[in-house]
Amino acid sequence: MLWEKGTKIQVKIEDISDTGEGIGKTDGFTWFVKDAVIGDLVEAKVMKTKKSYGFARLEQVLEPSPHRVLPPCPVARSCGGCQLQAMDYEEQARFKENKVFNNLLRIGGIDCKELFEPMIKMDNPWHYRNKAQFPVGKNKEGKIITGFYAGRTHTIIECEDCLIGVPENARILNCIRTYMEEYGILPYDEETNTGMVRHILIRKGFQTGQIMVCLVINGPTEQMRGSEVLVKRLTALFDKTGPENTPQLTTIACSINQEKTNVIMGKELVNLYGPGVIIDWIGPVQYRISPLSFYQVNPVQTQRLYETALEYAELTGTETVWDLYCGIGTITLFLARKAKKVYGVEIIPQAIEDACANAKLNGIENVEFFTGKAEEVLPEQFESNPVPVDVIVVDPPRKGCDARCLETIIAMEPKRIVYISCDSATLARDLKVLGEHGYEVARGRMVDMFPWSIHIECVVGMQRKHI
Repeated sequence: MLWEKGTKIQVKIEDISDTGEGIGKTDGFTWFVKDAVIGDLVEAKVMKTKKSYGFARLEQVLEPSPHRVLPPCPVARSCGGCQLQAMDYEEQARFKENKVFNNLLRIGGIDCKELFEPMIKMDNPWHYRNKAQFPVGKNKEGKIITGFYAGRTHTIIECEDCLIGVPENARILNCIRTYMEEYGILPYDEETNTGMVRHILIRKGFQTGQIMVCLVINGPTEQMRGSEVLVKRLTALFDKTGPENTPQLTTIACSINQEKTNVIMGKELVNLYGPGVIIDWIGPVQYRISPLSFYQVNPVQTQRLYETALEYAELTGTETVWDLYCGIGTITLFLARKAKKVYGVEIIPQAIEDACANAKLNGIENVEFFTGKAEEVLPEQFESNPVPVDVIVVDPPRKGCDARCLETIIAMEPKRIVYISCDSATLARDLKVLGEHGYEVARGRMVDMFPWSIHIECVVGMQRKHI
């Protein structure tokens, strides 16, 4: 059947895609409908079709799902951030569990549902993000705005009080916009590569209350007229005399990015105020976080994630451990408290600098860090120094582990592997490879790090089979 653009269809939503659209079928033809919830019967307008599937825009919900809720955020539908805000939290958890188990079975051939412990959900799934990056632009009236990009576009949806961000964001953004208007500082224009302020990065330490503001700018800091006024105004927003965990703006910096690129941060950092970092704690370990540091955005759930990984590593104090894709040493230092020696590997030099500083900050000496790709460093170290390894912990990016990295892990024959994943499809692929070379899933758990989004974090503990 030929579906013309603009045709109205009725479709029952049966699933949700990896990008958050509702999925339904009419006469065997698959439709993807953004903002639809599993269980909805909707009317939608055909926007684009392929041979066996098409995309349609939600026009109205004819029969709402029992799990449909009214999104509390006024820009939930236009903003690209929270794909599942119209679905109640418990149903989100069920959807994410099903997605993980289906991927493990379909891609990895692994039926391990009974080995997984209950998902660690959030008691309060709001205002959990310790980091936000706000693009800066102008609206049709020429007013400076900040917010978030609409899904799959660079159109800015004006928003300053994001319900998953920290409440301090709104005050900071308002202060910066007012300063820009007063001093004639223009927002960046992608089409002409002109204007000054591209993004505003805000980070907050949940345990310390320390706040960092970093302006990503299209030129040297000398072109930021009146920057000393901005510093005074921003620091005046927060009380410096309160107890620990009282919000305090302790670092203001600029990241210089003059490239025509979608990459947000530039390579040069200039500090305007404070030490250039903030400090935060996860459990008993404190971390030094710079504007470029990778640091999990949900600190409450991060502690639960790391405690689960530590539990699955089964450390007694005598083990040698490798932590691959270690970032600023967050998991490395967690493991080091219970291990004999931990080696961390990370490709970003700045992250390794932070990792070494974090080890020193905590007085942890039984760690060693290597800069480079895990798939290159691990084979090199294994060949030059084939020390027996007890546990390997991997926390790769969404694309999963490199094939050579997996080959070296298998050759090193650790007793246990702890795999932390933000993408259950690549997790399933890699677990299948490890399973074909003598490892089996012993335990698993999901941690909901990103409520209202389609994403879920997994921790899987694998044991080497006794043959």
